[in-house]
Amino acid sequence: MLNTNLRPSREGYIEGLLEAAEIDSRVVVIDGDVGRSLGTQVFRGRFPGRYFNLGIAEQNMACHAAGLSLEGFVPFYATYAVFAVGRALDQIRTSICNMGLSVRIGGAHGGSSVGPDGGTHQALEDIAQTRSLPGMTVLVPADFAQTRQAVLASLNTAGPVYIRFGRNPVPQVYDIEKPVICGRGNLLREGGDIVIVACGVMVAHALEARKILHEKGVEAAVIDMVSVKPLDGRLLMETTGSVAGIVTVEDHQVSGGMGGAVAEFMAVNRPLPMRILGVQNRFGESGTPGELMGLHGLSTGGIVSAAIDLARPRK
Repeated sequence: MLNTNLRPSREGYIEGLLEAAEIDSRVVVIDGDVGRSLGTQVFRGRFPGRYFNLGIAEQNMACHAAGLSLEGFVPFYATYAVFAVGRALDQIRTSICNMGLSVRIGGAHGGSSVGPDGGTHQALEDIAQTRSLPGMTVLVPADFAQTRQAVLASLNTAGPVYIRFGRNPVPQVYDIEKPVICGRGNLLREGGDIVIVACGVMVAHALEARKILHEKGVEAAVIDMVSVKPLDGRLLMETTGSVAGIVTVEDHQVSGGMGGAVAEFMAVNRPLPMRILGVQNRFGESGTPGELMGLHGLSTGGIVSAAIDLARPRK
């Protein structure tokens, strides 16, 4: 469970790749000239014949991965999420998803984690872009250990998989061997007043908010929705039977993200009051990740306020 051991999620991605390559000789890695930033140069050192640096050419990376998949390989390509998805969206849609190919896309430095690089490099729309594509699995792990397990889970998943992870050290939420199961979220805390659904870096904040809410007399369940697509509807139904509402929180635009996926499901199956916390229809800007999270209202305090607002509606 949550502790103060901080490790970058991107390191979990690399450890997952190395283990995946040991498990399956078909695993290959495609780099976009960011091997030092992501850490994929470690893979090159261990498996030089299974590593391809195609330069800063994301569309070519996607097409190259599609070709390798058609030849029986299991390609992983990764670069900054804003370019891995945004710049190559047409190739992902047409060359990968339309044929249901088993390509694994690593969306590195997702959300606000790449802060000082500015709004052009901050992927705040990538979950919406990928989850809208037919056949795409979307995983947003919370920490180092879960990122590693997301890579391993993708080995046994049919079709394309998008794995989104950040750049900076984050608190450890999971034990190293806790598996990721596509289509399944994790109930981290039980509570009968409110349900908080988080993904990625916001899971740690949700757990901290739960402690504060308990002190204020509000019992909140916390769900880590690591599998944004397929969404774990069964877990949502099991935990929302008697609650006042749902708070979702993610480092992503409120439009089309994990909160939108939860809202779509609940609107059809069990309509409840919701607060969807995320980036409010704006682009990012340069600043530290902490400054940007504060700018977007993505904080422990923001989760607490939204939960209390739902649990104790104003008269």
